[in-house]
Formats: sequence, C-alpha cells, structure tokens
Amino acid sequence: MSDIFRDSTLGAILNYATNGRLFPHPEQRPEWQLPDNLRPKEHSRDSDVKNRDKVAVVTAGSVTPTSRGSGELEKGAAAAPAAADDKLVVGWYDDNDQENPMNWSLTKRCFVVAMTCLLTTSVYTGSGIYTASIPEIMEKFDCNQTTATAGLSLYVIAYGIGPMFLSPISEIPSVGRREIYIITLIIFVALQVPTLYANNIHTLLAMRFLAGFFGSPALASGGATIQDMFHFIKLPYPMMLWSVTALCGPLLGPIMGGYAAAANGWKWPIYELLWLTGFTLIVLIFWYPETNAETILLRRAKRIRARTGIEGLYSEGEVRQSHLKSTQVLYDSLLRPFQLMTEPVILYLNLYISLGYAIFYLWFEAFPVVYVDIYHFRLGSSGLPFLGLLFTAILTGICYLIYNKRVIEATFLRTGAIIPESRLTIALFAAPFGPIALFMFGWTARENIHWMVPTIGAALFLPGLLLIFQGAVVYLPMSYPRYAASILAGNGMFRAVLGGAFPLFGRSLYTSLGVGGGCSLLAGITIAFWPGLWYLWRYGAKIRAKSKYANF
Repeated sequence: MSDIFRDSTLGAILNYATNGRLFPHPEQRPEWQLPDNLRPKEHSRDSDVKNRDKVAVVTAGSVTPTSRGSGELEKGAAAAPAAADDKLVVGWYDDNDQENPMNWSLTKRCFVVAMTCLLTTSVYTGSGIYTASIPEIMEKFDCNQTTATAGLSLYVIAYGIGPMFLSPISEIPSVGRREIYIITLIIFVALQVPTLYANNIHTLLAMRFLAGFFGSPALASGGATIQDMFHFIKLPYPMMLWSVTALCGPLLGPIMGGYAAAANGWKWPIYELLWLTGFTLIVLIFWYPETNAETILLRRAKRIRARTGIEGLYSEGEVRQSHLKSTQVLYDSLLRPFQLMTEPVILYLNLYISLGYAIFYLWFEAFPVVYVDIYHFRLGSSGLPFLGLLFTAILTGICYLIYNKRVIEATFLRTGAIIPESRLTIALFAAPFGPIALFMFGWTARENIHWMVPTIGAALFLPGLLLIFQGAVVYLPMSYPRYAASILAGNGMFRAVLGGAFPLFGRSLYTSLGVGGGCSLLAGITIAFWPGLWYLWRYGAKIRAKSKYANF
C-alpha cells in the first residue's frame, strides 16, 4: 500500500522535490532499463520485432489503454491510438503492470473506493445539514421561508452545473482526476469560512452556491474514478456502494445539523461541515492516488524522457491532448448534453429520475411539517426519522448486489451479452415503491397515528428511487455508449435543477394542500410515468434502432 502514498498529492510533491529519490516510480529506480522497443530506431535490435507483442510499451499503431470508456476492457485495453507514426508510444510494461488501475490489488481498489465514498458523503452532507439552520437564518437575516430555503436549493443546483465545466477537465490527460478533487475540495473548505461570517442573506446564498459548484466533482466524477479500476461486469458492486453513500450524506445531514443548531445556533451545522470536509481533505492529500490511466501514462512518459533524454517518447493521451481544441471541449461539455436531450428516451428518463430526486429533496421540507408541527419533535430529534430512509437505502443496496450477482452477472456468463432493456427490469419492479411511500406518509401523518407509521412510509421511497436510478444510469450508457459522458452529465444537471427547485415551494405545497393532498399530487405525477417505463422496456430496441445516436 506504500504506492498509494507515493501516488497521493503529498507523495507526488515529495517525489518531485527530491527528483525521484523519495517514493520512486519504476522508471526512477537505478536498476530500471529502457525497453528495447523504446530505443530510437538506429539503436533498435532485430529482436525487437519478435518481442513487440510481448510488451505494452509499444510503438505507434499498437494498443494502449485509455482511462475509461463504455466498452472498456479489463487490463486497460482500448481503441487504437492516434499517435503519429514517427513517435514511440509509452504504454503499460506488460499485462500485469501494477501501475495500471485495473491491475491494482483488490485491497487497494477497495481502499480508493472507500476514499471516494468518504469524499462524496462529506460534500453531499452539505445539502441536508443546512436545513436545520433555516429557522434561525430566517430570524437572523429577517427573510422569509423561501429565501432561507434557497441556501439548500442553490447548493443542489450548483453541484449539477459544476460538472458541466469541471468534469471534462478531469478527462484531460495532463490534469487527471486527483488534482481536480484536491483543488476543488480546498476551495470548498475555504468557502465555509465566509459562509460562517456572512453578514447578510445575499452573501450567505452566494457562498452556498459556490460551495455546491466546487464540491460537484466528487458527485460527478466519482463514478468515473470507480470505472477506472473495475471491469464492467464487476462495476455494479462498487458503484452501488458509492451510490448508497452518496444518499447517506443528505440523510445524515439533518441528523448532524439538527442537534448542533438546537444547541449552538445556525452556524454550528456549517462548522460541522467545515470539520468533516477539512478532515476529508487531509486524508485525501495523504492517501488518494490518480486513477485516470491516460494521466498515469503521460506522467510515465515524462519520467522516461527525463531519465533517457529521448524526446520522441509520448503517451497516447499526450499525443491526443496536443490535438485537443478548447472549442471541442466546450462543445462536448456544454452543448452536446442539451443536444442529446432531444432524444425521447433520454428526455423521458431524465425527467423520471429528476422527479424522484426532486421528491427526495422535498422530504427536507415535509419532515419539519410532520414531525415538528404535528408530532411536536424538537429541532434536534426532528432529523431522526431520516434514519429510516438511511436503513432502507443500505438494505436496497445489499439486495441489488445480490440481484446483480444471481441474475445479471449469471446471464452474462451464460450468454456472453446483456441486452440494455434487461437493466430496466429492476426499475419496473421498483416503480410502485414511490407512490406507495407517498400515499402512506401523506395520509398517516396525523396526531392520532403513531409517528413510526409515516416514518415507515417515507422509508419505502428510497428503494424505488435507488433502483430506478441504477436501472436508468446503466441503461443509458449501454444504449448510447459513444455519448455516455454527455448523457450522464446532462442527467446530473437535470436532477440537480429539479431537486433544487422543489424545496422552494415545498412548504407552500404542504400548507395549501395538506400533507396528504401534497403527497397524493406527487404520487399521481409519479404514476403517470409508469407507462413510459414499461413501453421502453418492451420496445426499447426498436426505438434505439431509429436513433442516430444509439449504436448498441
């Protein structure tokens, strides 16, 4: 595990400062020798031709791995490179090269997944933890409920907008994922200070928006980081763990913030967020490695050039980056996601998933109405019912992994292929959970019914949300593999905008229609989406056949 520290931010700084004497890479060790096939042609031996297929550090025209892709193969194999014929392309030394994230030990990969989950949970906690501060913020800054709630909404909306700009940067080989995580997290932690000392509501809301924006890489690129390390058939296991921990953040936020705000005022939930993310930042600086294969190979190429003085050695990503135009990056990150939303399938699933997330964030408005106004919970204990949602989220994750092992993975091993529409089967099963949860929560939330009954109802919402999300976000990249990144970026923005907007009118919804009426309205809208899901499951292949974007 010492190589994790070597590849961390601090390890990289020490390695650079000592010119490779501390925590050296293989190319920096005294015994390392330049492979024969990377020597200039005039010094190459005839035997190079015989050995060329045995090494993964190859001349132009050979296969070298990219960081990820929808059709990614284990050991990092990827499409043919775009290197020029007169350049020597630096790749993996062999199929078992331990610097290839696909070849890392299971222990190391699980450790990196755990660090990614810690980062995601820490930042995601920032949404829900704020809700406990809303009552005192209204009093402190003399603003209404909607204005104070905007601190939650702007945070959520911002971490949907942020990935449109920041995620494409993490795909640039010379940048990678680690730097984006660390730099944006430093800014995120620093922004909590002016948030704490804001002297008016406008400053507070601006800081909340900026914090959400700079915290967004954890939520958008965490999945890409995990994809860097796992073969697609095993990918659902760490991805589900990451998804569950992403939901744990907003659910833990009101519990952590409720008691802090009740005891010490509105600032203390923000202090908790500062401490949590500050701790996470320190841990990541010491122990978070780079996972983007193109970035790892680019740095290897630089080390080999420095060691040998041969300037004609490049990584494939380095060559590709030299031809990368900023206008193309801008198009891919900002315009293409909107262009793809004109696809009926993509638009429908974006709306359906976004509706689920919007209702999820409405719980932060519904719970105070039910547990404070009806059941007379105190501010601190009013967040405890979120533990019910947390429990069902974890239970759903475990059940999904069992389903994936016994059904999806078994089908693939038996047939060698998975039809995209088969990933929607679990979503069809999960669809009724949302309306059932809303009806049960809405119509049992009354003083003559024990508070555990609506809590159980609310807890049933998470299985529906989580399984529909899992089915859809796997189905979309399988159906549109060439545009997977753009589709998922657009989906994330869709979710964030709707999820951030709904809490703004949540209190008015439940006040005007009552808790039962408001939940029934939301349940009815959810039910209206069911036929589309069944139609897509039944006729999705025919729909994809007519699409100019789908190429599965």
